[in-house]
Amino acid sequence: MRDLLAVGAEMLRGEILYRQGEYDAAFAALRRSVALDDGLLYDEPWGWMQPARHALGALLLEQGHVHEAEAVFREDLGLGGQLSRASVHPDNIWALKGLHDCLKARGDTVEIVQIRQRLNLAQARADRAVAASCFCAQAAMEPAAP
Repeated sequence: MRDLLAVGAEMLRGEILYRQGEYDAAFAALRRSVALDDGLLYDEPWGWMQPARHALGALLLEQGHVHEAEAVFREDLGLGGQLSRASVHPDNIWALKGLHDCLKARGDTVEIVQIRQRLNLAQARADRAVAASCFCAQAAMEPAAP
C-alpha cells in the first residue's frame, strides 16, 4: 500500500506545484510519480488506476514541451518500446488524445490520420468525450470538440 500511496503523493504534489506555477518542480514530481508507477509490482487490476503519464504528458503539452509530451504518450501507449507489456495502455483514450494533440501541435499530417482513427474508435466506446489527456489540463475544462 505504501508503494501505491507514493505514486499518488508525487502525482498530487506535481499537480499542486504546477498550479502554483512551479513548473520545474512539478514536472520533477510527476516524473517521480511515473517512475514509481512503473516500479509497481504487476497486479490485475492495476494497483494504481490513474496512469501518471497522462498528467505528465498533458501538463508538458500545456507548457509547450511538445516533443517530450509526445514521447510520454507514445510510451504509455506502448509505442516507445521501453516498458513491459504490463505497464502500457494500448488504445487508451486519454493517451491517444494526448498523442493526437502533440501530433497536431507539431503539424504532423501523416501519422495523425492513423492516431485520429484509433482515437475515434476509443471515443465510440467511451461514455463521454475527452477534451485533454488528463482532467488536470486546462483543455479538459473546456467543452470537447465533436
